[in-house]
Amino acid sequence: MGDVAMVVPVLQTLTATYPQLKITMLTRGFFKPMFQDIPNVSVYEADVNGVHQGVLGLSRLAKDLRNEGIDAVADLHNVLRSNVLKSVFYLFGIPVEQINKGRKEKKALTREKDKVFKPLKSTHQRYADVFEALGYPIDLSSHQFPKKKQLSENIKKLLGSEPKKWLGIAPFAQHDSKAYPIDLMDQVLKKLSKNEKIKLLLFGGGSKEKEQLELWERQFDGVLSVAGKLSFEEELALISNLDAMVSMDSGNGHMAAMYGIPVISIWGVTHPYAGFRPFNQPEGNSLLPDLEKYPKIPTSIYGNKYPEGYENAIREISPEQILGKIYEILF
Repeated sequence: MGDVAMVVPVLQTLTATYPQLKITMLTRGFFKPMFQDIPNVSVYEADVNGVHQGVLGLSRLAKDLRNEGIDAVADLHNVLRSNVLKSVFYLFGIPVEQINKGRKEKKALTREKDKVFKPLKSTHQRYADVFEALGYPIDLSSHQFPKKKQLSENIKKLLGSEPKKWLGIAPFAQHDSKAYPIDLMDQVLKKLSKNEKIKLLLFGGGSKEKEQLELWERQFDGVLSVAGKLSFEEELALISNLDAMVSMDSGNGHMAAMYGIPVISIWGVTHPYAGFRPFNQPEGNSLLPDLEKYPKIPTSIYGNKYPEGYENAIREISPEQILGKIYEILF
């Protein structure tokens, strides 16, 4: 989800720079709401578990896309499926440019020995480079954020009309090494809940996450879990109206950044140097463990690999650090 969300500001800049372009975004149907407000962009839904499954299904997909009248393909994913599509597009005479993920640089950044610790090109710029290779260079510094989305009656009823600062908190991540520990998040929420000027909105996905979010909702005043209560489109609308978002190195931070919302990102064994800092966010909004104590960070790109003892590196980020950054941004 985070990778898809990072495409949004790039496409917004591309369509603003080249208003004559018609863009067909190939992605899963679930992600369609992310792109619905970008001019000249339509979404073609990939059914990779159904009609587009396997090599034959992908060949059918490539043929269908050819019939859409596409002139060129920007592969922003560069994985097995997109490489199959690329081969078929070549047979059709359709040019394809693929993202350079910088795998060699990222390996140097994450290895234990002879680590090359330096900031790499952002994923957003890597996406932009693909369009430049197709003949459409763009300057991401010219990007203009969209307006806040209109809130549905369902959201208004759920949140009420109290004049408070809306703070989103997405405390989970795909890997535990990137998720802020529950006992420490307890402390953050406890202190924030005592501030009557803030309404806390909790975001999450799976059933276990939903249970924990609902527990916090019952435990603390001024805390609302929106998990399972809104459609994805409504969640995006709500995120676009936040005053700030606290997120791990995960998708919710990138979705908030799509709308220019200040994002406080909390990092464990990963690091912004790999290129996944939320779009247009200042360096100071990324909270990191003590790198002198944990010099092997980043231990991997996605947080799925780390040496013994590093699983708790994220605990080095104190609740007071997070609270201080929240108050700095909100007030």
